[in-house]
Amino acid sequence: MHLKLIACDVLTREVCWCVARSPHVIDLEFTPKGAHDESDKLRALLQSKIDAASTPGNTYDAILLAYGVCGNSTIGIEACGTRLVIPRAHDCCTLFLGSKAAFKEHFGANPSRPFSTAGYMERGDWDAISSSAARLLGTDKTFADYVRLYGEENARYIVETMNASLDQSESDTLVYIDVPETHNAALKAECRARAEAAGKRFVELRGSVRLIAKLVSGDWDPDEFLIVEPGRRIMGVYDLNEVVRAEPAR
Repeated sequence: MHLKLIACDVLTREVCWCVARSPHVIDLEFTPKGAHDESDKLRALLQSKIDAASTPGNTYDAILLAYGVCGNSTIGIEACGTRLVIPRAHDCCTLFLGSKAAFKEHFGANPSRPFSTAGYMERGDWDAISSSAARLLGTDKTFADYVRLYGEENARYIVETMNASLDQSESDTLVYIDVPETHNAALKAECRARAEAAGKRFVELRGSVRLIAKLVSGDWDPDEFLIVEPGRRIMGVYDLNEVVRAEPAR
């Protein structure tokens, strides 16, 4: 297959490692980490890249998105002339861990746990550590806004998740996800030193390229990936299983 892959640059090391081993022809394009700080702008940027890759002159069998919901940045994105494939993930934390199951195990009860990786350390400021809840939810909308956008049941889940209190030991903890294939001892040591200097407990988790490898190999298990056919768009479910679904574009 001829595939187009669009990814956040915090995943550059993992994406390139997996693409080098994929049996398919893959064209890569990255967006800067800072783009996800404003979900509307990232959504528009991704849609523009998808539209450009879907023109009649291109021959892609699919456009792959190495993102999750990412603060609603991918919600509402439409497939034009080419199908889209996106992991069922809240944000890149799931991609670094390698599965929804690992995300649920380590972050399911505490989606606001801050985490970092080699990619986060080398691409931007120390303050730009990721929080799954922030990437998933955003904080600039009222309950009424969420009801209008996602329905009352989903709105209640979103607000409850945003308002869930963190155990003090968790708020003072920084999780570092170390992916063996892209391990960087210097970046991990720097993260540990900065975390300890900030008075935070440093916890290391073993990451995995499994989910990214499945994405670029074309192994799109529907339990782990959403395929969005042309004429449909991505919508959020905001649970720990389905995460996203496709519906007709308006």
